[in-house]
Amino acid sequence: MIQQNTPLLPYNTFGLAARAAHFTEVFSVRELQSALQSGIQPVLILGGGSNMLLTQDVSGLVIKNAIGGMELVRTAGNTVLVKVGGGVVWHDFVCWVVDKGYGGIENLSLIPGTVGAAPVQNIGAYGVELKDVFVELEAVELAGRQLHVFNHADCRFGYRDSIFKHENKGKYCITSVTFALTRQDHQLHLSYGDIQKTLESNGVTQPAIADVSKAVIQIRSSKLPDPAVIGNCGSFFKNPETDRAVLEKIRLSHPQVVSYNLPDGRVKIPAGWLIEQCGWKGKRVGNTGCYEKQALVLVNYGGATGSEVKNLAYAIIDSVERTFGIRLEPEVNIF
Repeated sequence: MIQQNTPLLPYNTFGLAARAAHFTEVFSVRELQSALQSGIQPVLILGGGSNMLLTQDVSGLVIKNAIGGMELVRTAGNTVLVKVGGGVVWHDFVCWVVDKGYGGIENLSLIPGTVGAAPVQNIGAYGVELKDVFVELEAVELAGRQLHVFNHADCRFGYRDSIFKHENKGKYCITSVTFALTRQDHQLHLSYGDIQKTLESNGVTQPAIADVSKAVIQIRSSKLPDPAVIGNCGSFFKNPETDRAVLEKIRLSHPQVVSYNLPDGRVKIPAGWLIEQCGWKGKRVGNTGCYEKQALVLVNYGGATGSEVKNLAYAIIDSVERTFGIRLEPEVNIF
């Protein structure tokens, strides 16, 4: 059933009081195709609402993807294929996988959002990205309502990027994703961030995937605010990738600059570090601000509008560019 003039406050983690002219929730591919038959335009697909900034009310039809299901598709040697509904909460999926002893996404624990939104962003954390375990996805084309399959190459994954943020932006609803995970002899990624330090503080010397997941949850919980308490969408900006010459120039005035080497010879500089050096960490502007424990996170302290958050974001972008010559890019979708 399609509702009218529906508040979107419960459906976005920033806690913004936008409304949808038309709204419905779908639990299957068939229900999705039926909703699309209404002909209401434009269509906005909503997952967990954790990667969007609503700056205005939404005209047209908002469809909340609630398609569930997690199933073992096939086992081949040390690899297990798992198919997951697009509306499944990402962290619920990670917990299910870790509980079964399947490895590959433990570093992606506690990332907000849904499975269907994960390929769009090519989510990643602590040295692991979704593309590392991705096999294929199924998606319904909004215009024609047909179900299509996209393999790894079709998705054109990049850093927090995919074809669904470019040519196919706003054209599909991802209904399921299939992943290839390991059954044993897991390749653990422990060198990024504070994972190794956290494992050591937990007294873990021979970590299993459950230990890594627990460590990541501890780290994220210590740095990121709970959206139920303070509105936010997690990391607001991408970590910029730049030439080494830019890094060396920054190092002249900031010798303590943090960076990570990339396979192509370039470097990644944490956006949070850049923002903090510009004095934004913990700074409040009206009802919004830059979180005191993690400069990468913009927050709604209560009553903020999407426009307020957007204005703060671009003030930060301009500040970092003036100081370091690097222009940050938002990781969230701004509507």
